[in-house]
Amino acid sequence: MLTLVVVIIFLALLFDFLNGMNDAANSIATIVSTGVLSPKAAVLWAAFFNFIAAFGFGVHVATTIGKGIIEVQVVDQYLILAALVGAIVWTELCTRYGMPISVSHALIGGLVGAGITKAGFGVLVMSSIYKVALFIFLSPLLGLLFAYLIMAVVMWVVRNAPPSKVDNFFRIGQLISSAAFSLGHGTNDAQKTMGIIALVLYASGYLGSTFYVPTWVILSAHAAIGLGTYLGGWKVVRTLGMKLTHLRPIGGFCAEGAAASMLLFTAASGIPVSTTHTIAGAIIGVGATKRLSAVRWGIAGKIVWAWILTIPASAVVAAMTYLLIEGIAMLVEKG
Repeated sequence: MLTLVVVIIFLALLFDFLNGMNDAANSIATIVSTGVLSPKAAVLWAAFFNFIAAFGFGVHVATTIGKGIIEVQVVDQYLILAALVGAIVWTELCTRYGMPISVSHALIGGLVGAGITKAGFGVLVMSSIYKVALFIFLSPLLGLLFAYLIMAVVMWVVRNAPPSKVDNFFRIGQLISSAAFSLGHGTNDAQKTMGIIALVLYASGYLGSTFYVPTWVILSAHAAIGLGTYLGGWKVVRTLGMKLTHLRPIGGFCAEGAAASMLLFTAASGIPVSTTHTIAGAIIGVGATKRLSAVRWGIAGKIVWAWILTIPASAVVAAMTYLLIEGIAMLVEKG
């Protein structure tokens, strides 16, 4: 059993690493596309703040993932292993093709698919799933509206200032907004992996009778997502930061500021939202303040399709994986 637990923890941290690679775009796309930092400097900046998010933001999202998606009583090592495989396969596929997805929703889809396959629809904690489903639509919409309003107000404030001075001012401002967004990204996304690792430890009896998230799990998850962000998924960076719309430092600041505010609020509330959905909506909101045609809606449409397919696709892969694992286990027992 211990060997299987170690394998699952390794896969969970691998998933967190891939999360960082896909979501590197979320943290650095705007600051790279505006030229404030070079790509290498930007990922180092983001990775640092991804890691220090481990200190002081709580584990509310980890608790939601750990015991708020499927009933804890039905969870075993095989179920978690299948859920992770479903999430990893979909995340790697989308990262390879440069599609920014919600890695959080890939994990949730994996849990749902494996849980239903093992014990039916009754294992789903529908109150939490409804909340997640609601924020699939709300996070990009609120990110868009909030960024649009911030951009409109900021543009009005600096309307008489020379463009060169505005750019120089917001180049500095973008360092702050990018750091804030990376903090939000780290505290929201790393907690999904914490929840999974804590869940497998609890199901295996290593946490005793009370579910909680150990300190070593918190630090390991943040280190993994920070390393993934540092190595970066460059195709995804180009999709979000350069193809979706053209950004100047003022736009990057407003998009990151709006998205960071939402992420920190939802993390404190225990709502596992998508950082990808949030920043993509914010970037579109900033682009729309110029004119609607400034947004490349064809690219936006492909991103939305990837969002829609994430939960069902990862659920199907997880369900198939669970059936395969269950079949192998039965053969081993008979043999």
